Amino acid sequence: MISYTPRQLQAFVAVAAQGSVRRAAETLHLTQPALSMALAELERQLGTPLFDRERGRLHLSAQGRELLPMAQEILQRMQALQQRAGTAADRLSGELRLGASNTVGNYLVGDLLGDFVVAHPDVAVQLTVNNTDAIVAGVLEHRLDLGCVEGEVTHPQLDTRPWREDALVVCARPDHRLAERARLRAEDFRGTRWIVREPGSATRAMSERILAKLPEPRVVLELGQIEAIKQAVSAGLGLACLPRVALGDALAAGRLVVLPTPFLRMHRQLSLVMHRTRYRGPVMQAFLDRVLTAVSGRG
Repeated sequence: MISYTPRQLQAFVAVAAQGSVRRAAETLHLTQPALSMALAELERQLGTPLFDRERGRLHLSAQGRELLPMAQEILQRMQALQQRAGTAADRLSGELRLGASNTVGNYLVGDLLGDFVVAHPDVAVQLTVNNTDAIVAGVLEHRLDLGCVEGEVTHPQLDTRPWREDALVVCARPDHRLAERARLRAEDFRGTRWIVREPGSATRAMSERILAKLPEPRVVLELGQIEAIKQAVSAGLGLACLPRVALGDALAAGRLVVLPTPFLRMHRQLSLVMHRTRYRGPVMQAFLDRVLTAVSGRG
């Protein structure tokens, strides 16, 4: 008969999230030997290794990947049980592991999280900011409860909900030759130099679609952060397609200008993504209810 304990499941989930016993032990406030013992006992009871050991790091085994969401669900249901058994005055508590793509995490995090954090101060929110591909991978691998990303995401294991619209714009240094023209055509961009985001970014993918509509664009620089691209554009190294929401400070300071490009389609959808099989405990459901209610209110 299997008699695993909550502590053993917590050890499993923490090591899966952190990739090492040391960091997992720190998050659970355990000694490394105590955590290793809890994990080893769980593996013994289940009769299967949950991790593959490689170069000092632990990677989920095939069985571990299959069992991880079940372990997470058991822990979340136990927490929900405790909260339901409490009084009506008890406040929602727990943890929310949220992933956000760079545009959302760096420029819209207040819009995404502000109301929820104020309403539920006892919930610990862990925010991971990375490009869209990395956030989607985190949701698929159950390292993140849900993500908020840019661009189109299609995966049979993911449930996607629209959050809000976003727009890219073409930005340039104020003294760029195209900044002086009131009307621009695609032909005016012939041979222009461009600075783009790294592969895996939704902004990069949309930029590539936009550049494909322009004659002979030249990509001269690839950078991993929007702020670095803004600096490069203001230094005169090239043009860039960037989210309008990220340009407020640079436009106000006169370091950058937006070029009028009505002949280009530059709007995109920001979306919430979550795993279809993920148990939506009280914390996750409260977050979804608040964010999606705000969406319907804007509509």
